Amino acid sequence: ALLFACSKPKEGKVIISESEFSMRKDTGRSWVINAKGKIKNVGGVDVKNVVVTGYCRSCGEVVMSGTWFISDIEKADDQKDIISYLPAGAEKEFSFKNVAFGWYGTKPDKMPDRLECVILSFEPVEK
Repeated sequence: ALLFACSKPKEGKVIISESEFSMRKDTGRSWVINAKGKIKNVGGVDVKNVVVTGYCRSCGEVVMSGTWFISDIEKADDQKDIISYLPAGAEKEFSFKNVAFGWYGTKPDKMPDRLECVILSFEPVEK
C-alpha cells in the first residue's frame, strides 16, 4: 500500500524580536558597540544551535581616528551568541560584543548608523 502525505513538514523559523546596541569604552581611546536582544522561535518546530551576530553596514574597514570601523575577518566567538536550544514559540535573550570599533579622544557623539542583528543559522530539531 502506498501512503501519501499532503502536509508539508513543519519548518523552523527564528526572528529577532528585540535588539539594542550600546557603546562601551574599551581601553584608552577605543570604544566598542555591544548588542543584546531577544530571538523568538515563530516556526512549528524546536530549533537548536541558533547563531546570532551583528553587523554595522555603514562602518568601513579602515582604522581611522574619529570613525567607526569593523574587521572583515570571520566573527570571533565574542562577536556572536549561540542559543543551544529554542523550543517552538519560545523566546530567549542573546548578547555579544564588538559589533563595531572606534578610536575617539572622548566619548563619540553617536553610534554608527545601520547596526543590525542577524540570525546566521539554526538547525531544526528532528523529533
